[in-house]
Formats: sequence, C-alpha cells, structure tokens
Amino acid sequence: MRLCADVGGSFVDIAAFDDAARIVWRRKTRTPVDDWAGFVAIFAEAAEAVPCAAVSIATAGLVDPVGGVVTSANIPCIDGRRLADDLRAALALPVTVVNDADAFVLAEATLGAAKGHERVFGIILGTGVGGGLVERGRIVSGAGGIGGEWGHGQVIHASPVAPEAMPVFACGCGRRGCLDTIGSARGLERLHRFLHGVEADSIAITRGAEAGDVQAAATVAWFCDLLGGPIAMLLHAVSATIVPVGGGLANATGLIAALDARVRTNLLTPVTTAVVVPGRLGDEAGLIGAFVAGG
Repeated sequence: MRLCADVGGSFVDIAAFDDAARIVWRRKTRTPVDDWAGFVAIFAEAAEAVPCAAVSIATAGLVDPVGGVVTSANIPCIDGRRLADDLRAALALPVTVVNDADAFVLAEATLGAAKGHERVFGIILGTGVGGGLVERGRIVSGAGGIGGEWGHGQVIHASPVAPEAMPVFACGCGRRGCLDTIGSARGLERLHRFLHGVEADSIAITRGAEAGDVQAAATVAWFCDLLGGPIAMLLHAVSATIVPVGGGLANATGLIAALDARVRTNLLTPVTTAVVVPGRLGDEAGLIGAFVAGG
C-alpha cells in the first residue's frame, strides 16, 4: 500500500491506498504548521498503523522540480526544506511531493471531469487562485515549480484619469492588481464590496445571484467578465481542451456555468460543449492526485 496526503495550512488529510487505487484507511489531523517533529510524526504514526511501501504528498506551496525545495508561506515548518528528501530520511521510505493544485488537475485528468482529454488546464478558485497543467497524464511543472500558477502578475491597472474606477487590490505576493485578488472567493467578495459597498461572503453572493438578487448578479457577471478572457487566453496558449475547477467556488454551479459561457465567447474556435466544469472528485482529489503522481 501507499500512504498519500493532502497537506494544507489547516489540515493534513492522509490516507492509505491499495494497488487498485482504493482508499482503505484515512485520517485527518490539524497541520502542525510550526513543528517539524510534529509534522513528521503524522506520517510516522500513519506508517505504523498501516504498513506501506511509499509516501506521496500533495502540498500547498511551490515544489521545485529540480532541487525539491518547497516554498510554503502557510506552513513554515516545511518552507525551504527539501521535503521529499527530509521525510525520506526520517521515515526510511520513498517519498514523492507535488503541488496540491497540480495534484488536483492530475486527479481530474486521470479519473475525474477531464478524463480522456490529452491536455488539461485545471484551476482552483478558493481562498486564492491556483492552477496546473497536465499533458498526457503528466504534470507540466515549469521552472521553479510555477507551472500553472496563473493567479499572479498584474492584470488590472488603475486608470491615469480615474484611478478609483478599477479594483486594483494589493496581493499577498507583494504586487497589486493580480488575478488572485479578484478571481478567488475573497476576490468575489472584494468585487461585491467595490461595486455596492456591501459586505457579503462568497456563498451569500453566489446564492443571491442564483435567486435573482440584482446586486449579487451584477457582481457575479463582472467576476465572469474579468476571468473569462484570461482563461480563454490560457486555453489558446497551451491548447488545453477542458478546465476542471476546484476550490470553494466550484460548488457554485451557477457561477461556474456563467464563467464557462463567458470563456467560450472568448475562444477563437467555437465550442458547443462545456469547457469550464466543476471537478468531480471532491475532497479526495488531492489524495488521488498524490497517488497518481507517486505511481
């Protein structure tokens, strides 16, 4: 069997898979973000409970495909570590580590909504914006492990005449006007506040739009306008044919359908079937992606 984990800033979801890719044991525990010994202990205890031959991890943060160094602002105890090497030494087991967004896309391309597509660009619309590119069942990681990270780089600029007319928000990466600031669940909330001066969470906004609330519908429509063009450009650039969506906003079916419609109006080649689709694997996607990556 193989131990697979989905490591986030709040929880470590760890499971044992058999050779048929079935989960036979699973546990979720708080992430010891500042405690390396506690982090190792999660895996050591799991390996003791369920004897395994290898460990595969999907983690928040960048994973350098050459040196294996992980960059993770949310989990300081693994930030700057060669995580696979360090865990391998601690556990005496083979260890594979991939980015969690890459794992999501790999899972959906292998067993989920994008199965059968040769080139898949998946996106995460959650607390932030993430993504990954999979070609013929393999992750395209890019230099420094930033392949698929489409949320950063300024795309919204203030007008020199009316600087307050555009939502140029500060981004956690240190820049301003990144897609991450408007394309996530928090971004949807920022847009709503910018447009209407009203505080509302993303669930209330998306549900309101589906129920016919005028303000919420305007926010969702603008959100789709702002993301529809960039997604279409990505599809043109990498020749992907489907975009599975993960993260909290993937559950807002009306928003995803509206985003798909906007993307397809921006494509140079007409497409009659959905391109932007909710992922199918739910909270198992990261685990499955880790399993496939470690295969």
